[in-house]
Amino acid sequence: MAVLGGAKVSDKIAVIERFLDLADTILIGGAMCFPFFYAQDHAIGDSLFDRDDVPLAKRALEAARSARASLELPVDLVVADRLAEDAQPETLDGIDVPEGKMGLDIGPRTAAGYREVIVAAGTVFWNGPMGAFEVEPFAAGTRAVAEAVAEAPGTTVVGGGDSVAALQQFGLADTVTHISTGGGASLELLEGRPLPGVEALA
Repeated sequence: MAVLGGAKVSDKIAVIERFLDLADTILIGGAMCFPFFYAQDHAIGDSLFDRDDVPLAKRALEAARSARASLELPVDLVVADRLAEDAQPETLDGIDVPEGKMGLDIGPRTAAGYREVIVAAGTVFWNGPMGAFEVEPFAAGTRAVAEAVAEAPGTTVVGGGDSVAALQQFGLADTVTHISTGGGASLELLEGRPLPGVEALA
């Protein structure tokens, strides 16, 4: 299974589409969930959002209807009026973000559901945080995923600077099978694109 977060669908659409045919489950988090919500006519408030990602999200949702993998989105969110240490986080019982608020983390129900899938998986690939984990009020979702990946009994691969930084921040960097500091390169490899260094080793 794959856990994919971060800011932009366009950065990961090729991996999403590849995993739709390879994985059992894809879990989506971070700001990249908002183009998916927008495509489903949910309110996203002032959340970080790239309108160009909406067609890509629609494409992935359509492909998921007949794919091997289940494409899962958050079912609740943590929001605030700004991204700051002293901001007042609010947990929504749902995913429609009010005007004047921004989604900054997955909610506790989502984190618990994602954890259940991760710890039962034989292989886990994680790239991208679930929220603005660098700011403590919005770190819980990424922490829950990091702890679940650390606990998973199978092969666990973490790629990308932010995901690696999260593991290090939570003291879990030594608990996974493999860490790739080259997030972009690891995504290209999983997309099926040739990498000269890997081809030389083969």
